[in-house]
Amino acid sequence: MGFVNFENYRIVLFSIFLLIYLVTISGNMLIIFVVRFHIQFHTPMYFFITNLSFLEMWYISTTVPKLLSILVTNNKWASFQWCFAQLYMFHGLGMTECALLAIMSLDRFMAICNPLRYTTIMNERVCRHLALLCWAFGFSASTLPLSFTIKVPLCGAHIIDHYFCDLAPLLNLACVSTSINSTINGSVIGFATMFNFLFILAMYINIIYSIARMKTNSGRIKAFSTCSSHITVVMLIYSTAFTVYASPQGKHSANYDKMIALVYAMFTPLLNPFIYSLRNKEVKLALRNYVKMIFTKSCNYHHMGYNS
Repeated sequence: MGFVNFENYRIVLFSIFLLIYLVTISGNMLIIFVVRFHIQFHTPMYFFITNLSFLEMWYISTTVPKLLSILVTNNKWASFQWCFAQLYMFHGLGMTECALLAIMSLDRFMAICNPLRYTTIMNERVCRHLALLCWAFGFSASTLPLSFTIKVPLCGAHIIDHYFCDLAPLLNLACVSTSINSTINGSVIGFATMFNFLFILAMYINIIYSIARMKTNSGRIKAFSTCSSHITVVMLIYSTAFTVYASPQGKHSANYDKMIALVYAMFTPLLNPFIYSLRNKEVKLALRNYVKMIFTKSCNYHHMGYNS
């Protein structure tokens, strides 16, 4: 159904969401390229940031293109197979993101609490295996809610009151009781998110304890500044996800859930490049140099073409 209450503003919404989508894709791609081509960023922290940027590009691409299509064509039809493929990708990427944020907190814990052993423990091989583990965990965990939901018989008008195929709107179409499905889905998603959240919490308790023991204020500020971007993303993602998935079913209206879903499905991927770049002087300088290099090469190319 999309945003039925804003049918008269479809073109305006289309323009806004398209701009957000293009900025998100280009911003996250820019972070990946900057880290890839600047050797000073070849560290575990930036390796996981590029993984997160790559994930955010896929995450927003799972829901926004279909939403844009609905807004510009008003064709709201989706096939059964496509709907469940979107469901699987959305939850797989979401749980992968939770795992990645947990691993990023481990990286910050090792950097601050074990600085002398940091480069030895968090070497390239270990980082690659940890990243692979996050992706495997996310997409393996999402198969259980998918397999239980896809077997539920759907009857009546197949109208999903959302802008993408999510668990709750799909189960609302069921002909039978879905209490068991809701319990299983909630348990899997709850365990996947809460386990990672508690892991992040444990890492930051140790980080705060280590920072408090530092003798100089400059050392404390420098240590905390390396964590501030990560903390911002964690708070943004978990606060919105808990609002939708941890609230009792039926507590909020469908329009409220759609608005909250926009935050973690669209605006969080948009903010990711700004949070990790604009708060970091080294990244801002590298971005400036990278854009300048592209502009210079483009000017030289056109100049050569003009001379020829």
